[in-house]
Amino acid sequence: MSLVDRSPEDFASHLRSLGVRRAYLVHNHGTGQIDVSHPELAPLAAWMQTDNRDYRKHAGVFLQVNQSGGLFGAFVQATTRGQGQGGLRHWPYPTLSAFLRDGLRLATGMARKNALAGLWWGGGKGIVARLPGDAYRDPVQRAALYREYAEFVTSLRGCYITAEDAGTGPDDMAVVHGGTRFVTCIPPAIGGSGNPSPATARGVVCAMEGALAHLGLGTLEGKKIAMQGAGNVAGHMIAELLTRGVGGIVASELSPERRAELAQQFAGAALTLLPAKPGDNSILATPCDILAPNALGGILSPETIPTLRTRIVCGAANNQLLDEDRDAKALGALGIVYIPDYLCNRMGIVNCANEQYGHIPGDPAIERHLGREWDNSVFVITRRVLELAEREGITTAAAANRLADELAQVPHPIWGDRTRGIIAGLVASRWHLS
Repeated sequence: MSLVDRSPEDFASHLRSLGVRRAYLVHNHGTGQIDVSHPELAPLAAWMQTDNRDYRKHAGVFLQVNQSGGLFGAFVQATTRGQGQGGLRHWPYPTLSAFLRDGLRLATGMARKNALAGLWWGGGKGIVARLPGDAYRDPVQRAALYREYAEFVTSLRGCYITAEDAGTGPDDMAVVHGGTRFVTCIPPAIGGSGNPSPATARGVVCAMEGALAHLGLGTLEGKKIAMQGAGNVAGHMIAELLTRGVGGIVASELSPERRAELAQQFAGAALTLLPAKPGDNSILATPCDILAPNALGGILSPETIPTLRTRIVCGAANNQLLDEDRDAKALGALGIVYIPDYLCNRMGIVNCANEQYGHIPGDPAIERHLGREWDNSVFVITRRVLELAEREGITTAAAANRLADELAQVPHPIWGDRTRGIIAGLVASRWHLS
């Protein structure tokens, strides 16, 4: 069995059998190849090097076997604008390839998201591979795990800045903050910005408004919205949409407890909540004006796209397209306007990216992202991307990528590409042996 076909825990066990605790795969700017910490990782480097979908000359992939026998990861991409920044995902993965692909894609998405948002960050993503049968909800075990992840982040000397993501929250970030300074989205009680979900929801709704304006379809008033996933961000989206007088919202949700909570919160509102099972994508076929994928990625594929009955796709989930080029073209061929996720769901990172500079009520540095005047606002960038795609006959994904990748090459005004130096220092000091 190849390394990428093993489960993350089997791969971690393999590393332990070799006496390896830490490992890296780092892009060599001189040769254009991937340098590895251990010869045994050469097959992984070859696999990444030949991948044309998810690997984009990432600055570095750093791995650590944790004390539970699982695997930590930190993925860093496009650091010219600044340190790699992105949330920490705590999630199960069937194979090492799934673990690596998720980290690679999410780091690229964060690089583009940060660039389009005008933030001085590169792209980053953290992953804790959840072990089968792990008592990950146990507060004692959970705290120990995040203390260990904090030590891992500290060891990377600031090339990666972590935050919350799927499977983690502000309380987890408080634990991480106890072991590293390289973290954002910490609770307000210790000086952070807290839960970014309300801001994320507002940004997605602004993008919906930008798409409607571009198409000449008016405002959200009277429109029908379908949502896959009704978690934290989606709950705030529902509240935002209802204040704008939408005609109705249909949302599917796995958790019966969450459905009951939302039913009570929005009793009497134009909201229909549907039960769902893992792998159930029937909500995507709901006739609607706007479809909002709010669960996990890869949901828009050759199997699901032909079932869509919507004019616009605009949701909070990351990496909604299973294959970016192929599936963006398929949506366009059906006349469906796709708003790239990293364009519309930026406000989570905006909310916490600069929390070290203090807090202002109604902070103008945050609120300008949600207005109609600033060149980098969600509404303005949405319209700019759609106009570019229409003018040049390219997909909206390609248009957003072009704008984002150009901005990602603008050096940090003070530090330049300092992160490249940090990673070179990790390699030179033999970080993998520490």
